[in-house]
Amino acid sequence: MNDWQFDVPTVGSKQLPPDARYMEALTSQGYGFEVAIADLVDNSIDAGAKDVVIHFLRDGDRLVSLLVVDDGRGMDEQALDVAMTIGGRRDYAPEALGMFGTGLKSASLSHADAVTVVSKTRRSRAVGRRWLMEHARTGFQCDIVDAGYAQELIDRYAQRPIVWQGTVVRWDGVKNFPNHGGGGQTDRYLQRTINKLGLHLGLYLHRFLASSNFNITIAVEDVRTGSVYLDFGVEPLDPFGYPVTGNADYPRLFTASLADAGEIALDAHIWPAKSNVDEYKAVGSVIDRQGFYFYRNDRLVQAGGWNNFRQPEQHLSLARVAVDLPSVANSVFRLTVKKSGVEASPEFATALEKANDTTGRPFTDYLTAADTVYRDARKRSGTTRKPVIGPGKGIAPEVRQVIEEELPLIPLENPITVRWQKLDTDVFFELDREERTIVLNQHYRAAILGGRRGGFNDAPMLKTLMYLLLHKVFESDYAGPREKDNLQLWQSILVAAARSELDRVAEHDQ
Repeated sequence: MNDWQFDVPTVGSKQLPPDARYMEALTSQGYGFEVAIADLVDNSIDAGAKDVVIHFLRDGDRLVSLLVVDDGRGMDEQALDVAMTIGGRRDYAPEALGMFGTGLKSASLSHADAVTVVSKTRRSRAVGRRWLMEHARTGFQCDIVDAGYAQELIDRYAQRPIVWQGTVVRWDGVKNFPNHGGGGQTDRYLQRTINKLGLHLGLYLHRFLASSNFNITIAVEDVRTGSVYLDFGVEPLDPFGYPVTGNADYPRLFTASLADAGEIALDAHIWPAKSNVDEYKAVGSVIDRQGFYFYRNDRLVQAGGWNNFRQPEQHLSLARVAVDLPSVANSVFRLTVKKSGVEASPEFATALEKANDTTGRPFTDYLTAADTVYRDARKRSGTTRKPVIGPGKGIAPEVRQVIEEELPLIPLENPITVRWQKLDTDVFFELDREERTIVLNQHYRAAILGGRRGGFNDAPMLKTLMYLLLHKVFESDYAGPREKDNLQLWQSILVAAARSELDRVAEHDQ
């Protein structure tokens, strides 16, 4: 074989336009609903908006559209064509939140069958474009919105918030809207969704919301009556907004030196123990919310995680480090397309080992201090809970979160799964030690659910009790005589209880 060629030789080039299925790939990136809306608000901020309104429109019990309206600079026809081009990209200013030029289209069409954008500048008339997902799949045909309707939509939001210029993004055929809104389904959906959306925007855009000249409002309007029955402002949710520090030596500023990214400031904080405020709880479990909080141009792009520097653990649940990323591109930090995470090169972890503050104190001392605050709080409370293997699939996420907050977890152990399976009727459960799974008897499922629809995380009370009863079994290498006797006892009692449930269901049906 000839010597290795370090450069690949070429003989020319050819243009290969994207297949129409490119749009399906673009919109299947797993944008969460809140992440998608935040991407649209990023565009509003880049356009200089002072007020953004997120507007849910309903027709009686049925949700019909979702709009994001801002009073930013707006776009003329040429700029709107660029913004709506699949794969199109404009030049972003260094301080802009936008980066890749795909957010508007991919975020919108991930959640809606159609996205319409209408915009107006001070010097141009209202113009609009619409993407239908079916058109994007087949030939990249973007609809031109009637000029009269474009102006009508701009006028609809005159003074709330559009004054002289602004943009309206309209979603139709939103995929996670309830199919049938009767029986209070729409109200429950709105309450749940708006609460999560408000928390997400309040957290990831908290630096903008903390200023006096930027506001986000979430509103619900009934288009049949014109009444607005929900209208509130999103409050900033500062992940470093604790009332009193957990350690008097913190916050403390450390510096990490990186060859390609320069000096990176690490603003290290220790939360006080026993924090129950939203600023502390807004991010996942205690495992998820510890670690680095990366900001890019004041926009939070990652909330928690150690980026391969170390493993998360219960004792570091009070540790949070704010990091402002360099505004210029570098080889150390790379944002995900959805701006919901940061990938850091191994150089970052190496630099953290050498990072220190102005007095020469190493960054690793900070981790020790955060660990100590947590352990001391446990001692003062008079309880030292033994680490356990955590809960996994089959147990409702909100239950898992509380368990992980209350119990220290054994690191690097696969969690315990709970699932239903067909078993002999004389057993209520079986244990698969190797797969770390509690298997519940499918025969008794309908009776336990009491006619409710089953699902992956159904029967949360039963599954949680089974986890609390059985997790110790998976934490020992073998089953001794006492443990085997307990398992047989629990099996007999639970089978009797399950059969009683079946009998009650049968009596009710007669």
